[in-house]
Amino acid sequence: MADLKACDDLNWYALRTHLHQKDRADSNLRARGIETLNPKIKECRLNQFTGAPTYFTKSLFPRYMFARFQATTLQAISLIRGVHSIVRFGLEPALVDDDAIALIKSRIHEDGFVKMDEPLNVGDKVVVKAGLLKSLVGIFESKMKADDRVMILLEAINYQGHVLIERSLLEKV
Repeated sequence: MADLKACDDLNWYALRTHLHQKDRADSNLRARGIETLNPKIKECRLNQFTGAPTYFTKSLFPRYMFARFQATTLQAISLIRGVHSIVRFGLEPALVDDDAIALIKSRIHEDGFVKMDEPLNVGDKVVVKAGLLKSLVGIFESKMKADDRVMILLEAINYQGHVLIERSLLEKV
């Protein structure tokens, strides 16, 4: 481990978890006082029959998470229930840069989810990417009180109308 920083330093590492054991690994690592980062996203799917949105929690990096610990504990970390292995390049564990972790953390909002959508500004042209209005183009007008709903001005053939729609269904053109 010649390329590792001093053994007393805390470094971020990427961990691969067992299938469907990511939350277990996170819980077990935290119980041992190890700082973890397990970023999640909220995905919206529409019911094909009713059009009602259903939200699902998904991992930003399926089967991978980050943990901050000393290099001297590598073997012990790999034995924690839920952890499959420590990501390595060759024989050396791969260090994750603090700036990369800071960037991910900066995208996590107060609701605990990483925001992946690019911000919309008033006047931006948008397209509906799913649902009954799929492929229709409109103009972004405003964000509503509920964080996940927005108002757009739809422009269809000989028709203009305001529509309240889930933010996750829009894509900037």
